[in-house]
Amino acid sequence: MMESLPIIMFAVLTVLLMIGFPVAFTLLGTALFFGLIGFGWNFFNLLPLRIWGIMTNFTLLAVPLFVFMGVMLERSGIAEELLETMALLFGRIRGGLAISVVIVGALLGASTGIVGATVVTMGLLSLPTMLRRGYQAELATGTIAASGTLGQIIPPSIVLVLLGDIVGVPVGNLFVGAIIPGMILVTLYSLYVLVIARLKPHWAPLIPDREWREILAGGLGKRVLKALFPPMFLMVSVLGSIFFGIASPTEAAAVGATGATLLSIANRRFDFNVLQQVMASTTRLTCMVFIILVGAGAFGLVFRGLGGDHVVRSYIQHIPYGKWGVVFIVMCIIFVIGFFLDFIEITFIHIPVLAPIMAHLGFDPLWFSILFAVNLQTSFMTPPFGFSLFYLKGVSPPEITTGHIYRGIIPYVVLQLIGLLLVVFFPETATWLPRALAGR
Repeated sequence: MMESLPIIMFAVLTVLLMIGFPVAFTLLGTALFFGLIGFGWNFFNLLPLRIWGIMTNFTLLAVPLFVFMGVMLERSGIAEELLETMALLFGRIRGGLAISVVIVGALLGASTGIVGATVVTMGLLSLPTMLRRGYQAELATGTIAASGTLGQIIPPSIVLVLLGDIVGVPVGNLFVGAIIPGMILVTLYSLYVLVIARLKPHWAPLIPDREWREILAGGLGKRVLKALFPPMFLMVSVLGSIFFGIASPTEAAAVGATGATLLSIANRRFDFNVLQQVMASTTRLTCMVFIILVGAGAFGLVFRGLGGDHVVRSYIQHIPYGKWGVVFIVMCIIFVIGFFLDFIEITFIHIPVLAPIMAHLGFDPLWFSILFAVNLQTSFMTPPFGFSLFYLKGVSPPEITTGHIYRGIIPYVVLQLIGLLLVVFFPETATWLPRALAGR
């Protein structure tokens, strides 16, 4: 009976989550119940030490700082100016408006890392414009939903901070390693838009000549420079300080929070009411992450204490085709789970079990951490619980249906899987840049 306890424990957790119980309390409640069965009352001597280790982890201090940076940038007006300007810059390319959404999604991802803020902002600003210019609804909604998720792989990304702590890889290395895979996804998205616009010209019309001449007369170059400078300033201040060894990721997050506040002041969007709203949003999001983290820490303590990791490892060792068969199965598990759970739940529940197995098989921890991050990104776009889809539907015009959004994201999910395969077959996409910088 004791040997099957970890399997029963995991099954109970899965059923309760599917029913709809809150994640944090489900994790903690399941851990307490099975901890008492497996270890008796002595379990409560172990649990406080695990929780104390989580709450005193210096690396995790980057989470509230990056959240503060993202929420403050949302209030600064940078996203609005950037979207409008990029749309004008690419206006004379067929599909240029959709390409501008992809590029802005990447820039905002590198500036904020918060998917909800990016999708909502781009949905409010660019979706009505794309529809008014005759863009097909599926192409418009799919591009916005996919571009908004780029902040989950392009650093500074909260999921990379969490993965680095769980897997034991320096967060700075993960940030550097995620740059090329992130650019691969941006390139795939842009190429898809260009190809579909060439094959289906009526899906992505050009800006009329008269309107384009009016734009040029208004001084496009000056406007582009003004729109690009703020996010580039923030990217250099945050990522540059990490890449060149000036600051740790946690210290760079503090630099980013300060930089976002300064940009908000420069745009005359800052006052004490805004500061209060940003701090309240940051507190709510941070509390959500950390209460789930505490529950996941307790769950992991019990699961491994009952021998659950040995059960999983013994099962995976019987998978055919060796360690690459294991990679295929693990990536399929993460992808399928992403239909039902969000990235925080997957990161805290499944990664602690799967990561040691990948390390035991001899895979580079940096490489498989990036693989996890790229795969986790799809959880935002896969129905029925893709948060990017919910965010976009909430701000879409009435004529946009859930069906439009679901059909629109299908090509982009396929593109994400292609990006995942490229990282699998070419590990240097994730490992070359960190090693090059380390060698320098």
